[in-house]
Amino acid sequence: MTGGIRYIRGDATSPQAKGVKVIAHVSNDAGGWGKGFVLALSRRWREPEAAYRKWHRERARNDFGLGAVQFVQVERDIWVANMIGQHGIRTGGQGKPVRYPAIDTALGGVATRALELGASVHMPRIGCGLAGGRWEMVEPLVIRNLVERRVPVAVYDFD
Repeated sequence: MTGGIRYIRGDATSPQAKGVKVIAHVSNDAGGWGKGFVLALSRRWREPEAAYRKWHRERARNDFGLGAVQFVQVERDIWVANMIGQHGIRTGGQGKPVRYPAIDTALGGVATRALELGASVHMPRIGCGLAGGRWEMVEPLVIRNLVERRVPVAVYDFD
């Protein structure tokens, strides 16, 4: 336990807790779904990908964009939070796709929903895989938005 976050070796798509759980992860604003943690989500449930793709496809008529979060119920007591915290999908000349302010905003939305549901939040080290972010930048956002609002948080490191 560091800063109120419980660190677990395991799979974030199989949250280790009782009660309602929200699995939070970072997605991009380009409509791409097919690499990284989303593959594990798609192997377990089809709904998060289908909802994300529809949300992106209909973005002219909804809130899809950096900082937005979409909640998809996948089991009676499990929700997936598709958080838009990555601009584009490539690292290179444009810099890393991670957008910390967008992750910060999205985590605020996750906290509000978790509190409404009485849920704990489970996640990989969001924004630190394909998005190219650094956990030492993301962890304080998790602490401020979730832990300080008394939302139980578990971060999973997959072996």
